[in-house]
Amino acid sequence: MYHIYNKINIFLSCKDGLLWFTQSSLFMKLKATLFTFLVVLLCFFTAIAEIIPPAKGQKGNREEIIYHIFQRSFYDSNGDMQGDLNGIRLKLDYLQQLGVTAILLTPLYESVFYHNYFASDFKKIDPAYGSMHDYLALIKELHRRGMKFYMDMETQYVTEDHIWWKDGVSNLKSPYSDYILYDDKAHTTPSTIIFNLKGLLGYDSVYRKITTVNLYSPKVQEYNYRLFKFWEDPNGDGKFDDGVDGFRLDHMMDNLDNKLPDLFSRFWRPLLGKLRKVNPKLRIIAEQANWGSIGKDYFANGGVDRVFAFRLAFAIRTFKKDQIAAAADSTFMRTPANKQQVVFIENHDTPRFSYGVKCDVDHLKIGAALNLLLGGVPSIYYGQELGMSGTNASLGATDANDIPNRSAFEWYKSDEGKGMAYWYKVKGPWRNTFNSDVPDDGISLEEERNDPNSLWNFYRKMIAIRKANPVISRGVYKTLKNDKDDVFSFMRFENNRRVIVAVNLSDKPETVTVAAEGKAGMLKVLYGASKPGMADKNITITLPAYGIEVVGM
Repeated sequence: MYHIYNKINIFLSCKDGLLWFTQSSLFMKLKATLFTFLVVLLCFFTAIAEIIPPAKGQKGNREEIIYHIFQRSFYDSNGDMQGDLNGIRLKLDYLQQLGVTAILLTPLYESVFYHNYFASDFKKIDPAYGSMHDYLALIKELHRRGMKFYMDMETQYVTEDHIWWKDGVSNLKSPYSDYILYDDKAHTTPSTIIFNLKGLLGYDSVYRKITTVNLYSPKVQEYNYRLFKFWEDPNGDGKFDDGVDGFRLDHMMDNLDNKLPDLFSRFWRPLLGKLRKVNPKLRIIAEQANWGSIGKDYFANGGVDRVFAFRLAFAIRTFKKDQIAAAADSTFMRTPANKQQVVFIENHDTPRFSYGVKCDVDHLKIGAALNLLLGGVPSIYYGQELGMSGTNASLGATDANDIPNRSAFEWYKSDEGKGMAYWYKVKGPWRNTFNSDVPDDGISLEEERNDPNSLWNFYRKMIAIRKANPVISRGVYKTLKNDKDDVFSFMRFENNRRVIVAVNLSDKPETVTVAAEGKAGMLKVLYGASKPGMADKNITITLPAYGIEVVGM
């Protein structure tokens, strides 16, 4: 379904293997209809995945691990309880210790909304995050460390605070007269956004009007080119040490909310082509608006390099072998060789993975293993590596509902201390509502860092395995048959190199025979307690309950 639904309190979660969501009274009927459609759509895609002939696997270097940060909640460097750019820079040692190689931030530009979607000024960095000097210091330090930076952009909407609205409404002589869409020729009524909404209620209980940008306007198209180009190379010296390595395009659509059709050919592809002439190494990640899509049209017609593997993320949450296998087959085998899927299990728009599995560490480790070993380009949402929990709250038709999925990173055992970014507890009618942080609950960096069996250290092990075995990112994906209903097995292979993974999705020990395929070779256990045996191209593995075995050949 469309990403913008999340801006109006539509959420996805997982319970007993099924997706579910909480409802507000205002949108209850609408969300029920949309959710039903989504479930039917995902089930349809899962069913046909078994009969679609696979394409050839992907090639090329895939050595990248993205850390997705909701920066307002990550680390506060100046004591105002707002996570900021300097806070991220101060924690780059932490990120490298974890093993990530790139960061993706939610929008930085100025907005009246806490999440910074729906801009009031695309050219200004939100002062709560810092200055342009702070931004450039972060980018240069990332690049000095060999890390990459991806910027989230959504230029399809503006609020009533934007100059295009303030100067353009009821002013046909304005230089911005055609920058936004209107319902009348006199330009007195800016067009509604999706579902005929005229605006949204912020978590601070202040209502702001929002409208759609006219992406057909040549002036808007030129503005977008100059805006994106600036972030590519802020000082214009052609060296890109101060520029982004790529963009995440939020809510990207060919027909924007059924208002502006043919945007792939009329807006996106021309824009991205011009940006690549500036920096040919630029990478474009599309958040496909239809979460049931594997991105085929985005790859073929939208000009993007990567899309998010939503279908796979939802399947992993079910812990059902057949659903995971079908989603993985369709996702990876139908992705063109020069394109990539971003593999994730949670993000800023979904309930935390940990919430869906009731914080059970065995389930959390399975999620981590699939997130990092299935292939594609893995993305870890900040705090996911700790098992942070949270889901949308029943706070009415306001974007406060999303805050539990975007709460403060838990640095300390006490959940108190320097850098804690509790911005949402400072103001607003809900500030006394967010009390989900529990001291001494085992979920914090301080508690997990020195525990060899912690989820945090498990993430480090899986990342290390991935980095030590490039076949995971470069090789071809294949689901492997086995003789157990609750064991999911797959491999990545390239030439004679293979990495085979078996995951026991049940609470009972299993001895499983996996059809390894290909030429027999010496087995090397990369992770797991079993000593697998091999006969007639079959591997026999004994897995404990919720056990994970990673074998190299």
